[in-house]
Amino acid sequence: MAKSLEHVLKSIGQRSGKDEEAAEVRSPAAFRAAVDERLRSLERQMDEVKGRINGLLFLVAGTVLTEIVRGLLK
Repeated sequence: MAKSLEHVLKSIGQRSGKDEEAAEVRSPAAFRAAVDERLRSLERQMDEVKGRINGLLFLVAGTVLTEIVRGLLK
């Protein structure tokens, strides 16, 4: 068990070293472009979440209003 844990920890350490090397190789312009693309993607996802939340709020408000009207008509 200890050997497998040591193996996993070594592989994690090797991966993080590769990630650092890959980050160093990127030019500032390429890094900036990657960050901009991630931000645009995040903005699109946030817009989608906002739309879904607004839809749910209108659904709940409509349901509450319908139940109030049904209660008044009984």
